[in-house]
Amino acid sequence: MGLFSVFSKTKKEEIKVDLDKGLEKTKTSVFAKLSKAIAGKSKVDDDVLDNLEEVLISSDVGVQTTIKIIERIETRVAKDKYLGITELNRILKEEIAALLAENENDKLIVGFDFPKRNTPYVILVVGVNGVGKTTTIGKMAYQYKMAGKKVVLGAADTFRAAAVDQLVIWAGRAQVDIVSQGMGADPASVAFDTLSSAKSADADVVIIDTAGRLHNKLNLMNELAKIKKVMQKVIPDAPHEILLILDASTGQNAIEQAKQFTAATEVNALALTKLDGTAKGGVAIGISDQFKVPVKYIGIGEKISDLQIFDKVHFVDSLFGEK
Repeated sequence: MGLFSVFSKTKKEEIKVDLDKGLEKTKTSVFAKLSKAIAGKSKVDDDVLDNLEEVLISSDVGVQTTIKIIERIETRVAKDKYLGITELNRILKEEIAALLAENENDKLIVGFDFPKRNTPYVILVVGVNGVGKTTTIGKMAYQYKMAGKKVVLGAADTFRAAAVDQLVIWAGRAQVDIVSQGMGADPASVAFDTLSSAKSADADVVIIDTAGRLHNKLNLMNELAKIKKVMQKVIPDAPHEILLILDASTGQNAIEQAKQFTAATEVNALALTKLDGTAKGGVAIGISDQFKVPVKYIGIGEKISDLQIFDKVHFVDSLFGEK
């Protein structure tokens, strides 16, 4: 189910306006660089493509992904023989959207509204401290709640007392249930209790927070494997979604974090936070392409409602459209 099938036209327009506003810093940066790259040119030639390559790399799209995009545009140029500068933006948007489409996962539930399931939809959330992990969980819980879903949160980041306390606060804001055993508790035990409680209560969605530390990849891997194992004692196919939260404003550092977490566990969805405060929004394209994992959520503000389901066409249009 697509996000935009559950909203009215007015709601769609509001979402697009919010997205445009949230990506303004990135768009301004990209537009300025792109204008400079094509200044004085009438057609897409080697110089334009070289300049475009530089624009994409400097916008944190990443070298590997940039090369793919340039190669696709080169193919279009060779096929169409002559392409004017006015067509470059359209082709650029089409090729990036097509690239993002290759990483979509049909098994993920898309949108906050979905048909009733036999068991809760379980989301295991991972990511380092400070990227907005707990805040994103709170925003997700709120959006599911607004869609009429019964949500249960699990405070399995028991490494820091502040993490548990913060999640309790967000559960209160979103007006959803939470299972917590406090600091120092066994994360797997918290996950087990959360799923057991959610299943008994006929909940629709379970969101489990986990500790955000990367100092020892083996320990992280073992901890997440243990959490998954005990989850499956309650719901055999859980977790359905392993969501990695990344701070878009960190640019290439976010890519390094993605590398670590995708090596430690089977991440199958991404959420990018703080897109409204950075000019590095292009990192969404590079991360999704490099790790073959779809971006599912983007954070574009501080309000509890400032979380959107990622729509590749609208994102690329906002990023590379006319300013």
